[in-house]
Amino acid sequence: MWSKKKIIDSLSPFTLLDFEQYPSCIIWFNGCNMRCDYCHNPDIVLKKGTYSFAQLIPFLKQRKNLLKGVVLSGGEATLHKEIYNICKYIKSMGFKIKLDTNGLNPQVLEKLLKDDLLDFIALDFKTSKANFFKITKNKEYEKFIESLRLLNNSKIDFEVRTTYHNSLLSKNDIKEILEVLQKYKYSKTYYIQKCLDSVPTLLNIPKNTISKEFFKQFNDKYNFEIKYRNFDY
Repeated sequence: MWSKKKIIDSLSPFTLLDFEQYPSCIIWFNGCNMRCDYCHNPDIVLKKGTYSFAQLIPFLKQRKNLLKGVVLSGGEATLHKEIYNICKYIKSMGFKIKLDTNGLNPQVLEKLLKDDLLDFIALDFKTSKANFFKITKNKEYEKFIESLRLLNNSKIDFEVRTTYHNSLLSKNDIKEILEVLQKYKYSKTYYIQKCLDSVPTLLNIPKNTISKEFFKQFNDKYNFEIKYRNFDY
């Protein structure tokens, strides 16, 4: 039934942080269709996989009554043709599924949503349209927008988030993201998360310096709440 292709880099056996309310494991899929300078998982993006999904099934069976959720992250999980069957199998075991995605495969998302195979999605809004290729090395911004619209029109719980590094994104990039979210009637929480200096990144980028003034750039005119992650204030 399962391919022997090694599409998974690694497995984090337990987390209480990545899938709110659900003790979970994280499956890290290798490969990505972006090359973001600040990527926190360069090894996962660039190297070949270590495991096939079949090799992780015994672990999932052992944790069936101990864990409540499975997080599919990477890399980009939706790149892999097996992702639909993987989600279907995980759901059949009674787990809830969270997917971390860059949104560049809207057709895959649509199929997963149609068959109710996901419980939560974290959608990465990388940057403004003008800087999308510069940041991601990918020209498919409109596919991301298609995924955003798809999720907004669905019943699934999801969040939109942006990783911020002051040498790569400007306040105008963030403002444009906010305007796009407003345009497409996003009504959930938008997270701005600081790029961490304590982990390796795809390229050697300078330290992420940011002042408290950053938080004064945005007002409350939006129909959604703005929250911050990994900041010291």
